[in-house]
Amino acid sequence: MSIHSFIICVSRRYPINTKAKTGEKYHRILEAAAKIFAEKGFHQSTISQIAKKAGVADGTIYLYFKNKDDVLVQFFQYKTKQVFNGFREEVKKGDSAIEKLRNLIHRHLSEFQRDRDMAVVYQSFAYHKNDLVESNIREMSKMYLDIVSEIVEQGQQEGTIRKDLYVGLVKRFILGSVDSAINTWLRSTKGYDLKSMADPLIDLFTRGIGTSESPSE
Repeated sequence: MSIHSFIICVSRRYPINTKAKTGEKYHRILEAAAKIFAEKGFHQSTISQIAKKAGVADGTIYLYFKNKDDVLVQFFQYKTKQVFNGFREEVKKGDSAIEKLRNLIHRHLSEFQRDRDMAVVYQSFAYHKNDLVESNIREMSKMYLDIVSEIVEQGQQEGTIRKDLYVGLVKRFILGSVDSAINTWLRSTKGYDLKSMADPLIDLFTRGIGTSESPSE
């Protein structure tokens, strides 16, 4: 399923006014919801708290969303389109597979560092079963793994990534490592630069899955 078809599927399940989806107030509510969800946790959050953070009346929320569950689903839909379009754009800037992988990892860590609230919400739901967004998380992971698969297959054709490795194993190794770096950063009390982990991760990937022909930098 493509990102486009995924967004259509979610939209049909939780339809809202098309004009509202592009409005400034709609996006302000989503960003406010992310802050509240990240700070208090989804189950402890309320519509009133979201409305206050967004600077709108409680009733205004219901002009855009059915309920708190709908806010969460729409948040994932909105961020999926925004973040994954950015990933694709960054990958396209690279020529070789290693360049594309480097661009992807740098963009991934940069996006999550830039929007810590999104990172907290995404990571909290990614590792805890929740029927509401489980299919969303699964589809987001699939889209990311599809990007990595394309990069790995290109690298195998170029001879810069080992051909004796299963693509499925490699792409889960990459996603798992990046997720682990983000989770460690979120739990850390030292406040270090998440983006500084990008190059060490790339080095780990290229030395672990690359051939002797892989570039050192």
